[in-house]
Amino acid sequence: MIELKALTKTFNTPSGPVTALDGIDLTVPSGQCHGIVGPSGAGKSTLIRCLTALEEPTSGCVAIDGQVITGLRGAALRHQRRSIGMVFQHVNLFDSRNALGNVAYPLRVVGTSQAAAKARATELLGLVGLAGKAKAYPAQLSGGERQRVGIARALATDASVLLCDEPSSALDWATTRQVLELIKDLNLTLGLTVLIITHEMAVVRQVCDAVTLLSKGKVAQSGLIGEVAKQYGSDLARDLIPLAVSSVGSARASLEVSFSSADFSIRRVLRLLTELGDETAIQSGTLETLAGDRLGRFQLEVEHAVLPQVVTRLETEGLHVARPEGVDQ
Repeated sequence: MIELKALTKTFNTPSGPVTALDGIDLTVPSGQCHGIVGPSGAGKSTLIRCLTALEEPTSGCVAIDGQVITGLRGAALRHQRRSIGMVFQHVNLFDSRNALGNVAYPLRVVGTSQAAAKARATELLGLVGLAGKAKAYPAQLSGGERQRVGIARALATDASVLLCDEPSSALDWATTRQVLELIKDLNLTLGLTVLIITHEMAVVRQVCDAVTLLSKGKVAQSGLIGEVAKQYGSDLARDLIPLAVSSVGSARASLEVSFSSADFSIRRVLRLLTELGDETAIQSGTLETLAGDRLGRFQLEVEHAVLPQVVTRLETEGLHVARPEGVDQ
């Protein structure tokens, strides 16, 4: 479990203090895979540095599995860090060590015998699908394979928490899917608590159970994927169910309709939209399966003359209707 309580981090700069984290309260339950998203400058990197005690919070605290790590020093901090595995955007493997040596390295640092470290590293390479690559050096591995070595290394000291900082940003999408599937499999089979820092909502959709949006150092929105996706019109809901928005002519207005198949069958929604008449057309639409539920968004192009009736009909049926900025109520 990861617990952040009133976490604040302020940096002193020549132009004055800058608050990177502003009173963050967040709990990630044991065994959950949680995504942290947000624009550049939202505080994502500072958050993960505070989680690993590379940055000392200005105020507030960080606890891992019930142990407060804020303020720990020396041996106590080194011991606690063993429960935290870190997967970096750039894996930073030792070029002079083969895959086995890279995974075994953190074990040797904490005093594990060479034989025990080798056995554990061999086990972990098998776990991440690299049983035949133990003697390969980083230059001989693909980007996805190097990331798998990095994941194995992060788990070497029996970590219960896995922190992933943009783990797929340097990979093509096919390799990204494989790495994410591995992380999710480890999350489920080992019961790991996983925190993924990412700017790609596709990563969140594929593996995360919950998501938090940071904005200007604060939690703007947070919750389970299925619940957040049904907060229609919110920033996270829009990003989780992306819609290619098309421009419409001045004679028509644009309406956005959202729904969940738990409340409406897709067939019923499509039938309703077609019953609106020739004055209304579907410009674009998307469907996503999140938390076992099918969620959809459609953009409609509606003639101004029938706009009030169309909105009333859709809302009466229970669908969520949102007008883009600039469209009169």
